[in-house]
Amino acid sequence: MRLSLPGQIERSAAAELVKVAENVIALAMLTTVLGAVSAQAGPAPAAKPEVITISGSSTVYPFSEAAIRAFASKAGKSAQFRARAVGTTAGMREFCSGGSSIVAASRPISASEIKACTAKGVRFLELPVAFDAITVVVNRSNSWATQISTTELSRLWSRDAQGRVLRWKQVNPSWPDKPISLCGPGDDSGTFDTFNKAINGSTDNSRRDYTASEDDDVLVRCVASNPLALGYFGFDYFQANRNSLRALAVAAPGKRGFVEPSVESVQNSRYLPLSRPLFFYVNDQALTSRPVIRQFVSSTLQRGGRIAREAGVIPLQDSTYRLVTNKLYRRIHGSAFAGDLPVGLTVGQTLERSFDALKKPEFR
Repeated sequence: MRLSLPGQIERSAAAELVKVAENVIALAMLTTVLGAVSAQAGPAPAAKPEVITISGSSTVYPFSEAAIRAFASKAGKSAQFRARAVGTTAGMREFCSGGSSIVAASRPISASEIKACTAKGVRFLELPVAFDAITVVVNRSNSWATQISTTELSRLWSRDAQGRVLRWKQVNPSWPDKPISLCGPGDDSGTFDTFNKAINGSTDNSRRDYTASEDDDVLVRCVASNPLALGYFGFDYFQANRNSLRALAVAAPGKRGFVEPSVESVQNSRYLPLSRPLFFYVNDQALTSRPVIRQFVSSTLQRGGRIAREAGVIPLQDSTYRLVTNKLYRRIHGSAFAGDLPVGLTVGQTLERSFDALKKPEFR
């Protein structure tokens, strides 16, 4: 048996100590290098929030924006809502293809859009959020036009007027013999559909020789920059630009006198046939699978009156917002209008149709 001498033991222990020291130094150096790399790289990137887009009507766009602002504190960092104004028809195309969860609409969904949604398996809820008055406007410097009848509007805007009715005097003999410049929505706009159904009897009965856009800000500038211009668009855009525009009072056949667009004239059902409901259509699958969407829609309806007033559109009654919330929580699918575009209905008649489903036994 071989015994280790004391000197050998000391040398062996010293060698082990050296190795331990070297390992400690190496570990310290590695920690320093990794720390430097981490500092240069910065903190790990946070997960990007889910972007939820409300696309559709330019008329409803200010309401959508105001609703998003009102919900911002509740949305947290996991979701980011944004609004996009592309026109009701374009928004519906995207919605019924499954490309968006919420569409803002200035008219009820059409029969062809219902078929498109059905073909893609898109079930939806139809939720009225406000009312609007399609407003006929002229430049603030216009000194002759203060009111217009629906007959005169048809004379000016129908398909037959294209290339023929080009001067103010042709619309009303008391108006000057000056050229008239027209500004109006394009055919992807729900305002285009409703106006032409109300004034010309059909959604596609319209002249096309005018400055057209689905962006109401473009139409505002079109009229505000030209003393000889006339246009039509949503009440909220007129409200926001009163300093440069003037609204014309409108008279319909069989109605007494000319009526200016206002919150009161719409709520009292006197501004006919150019008043209309505004909607959110919500994908049912998104509503049930993504809690933040349900929270957003519910919060919007609870604050609906305040949001509508902030946006410049015409609010529903508080009791009506509660009925709409009832539709949301009962998940009543489909459209109460069955693809029909209602024109000339009073506020009460429109809402009664919208809530007919609540009267069915299965929803009581």
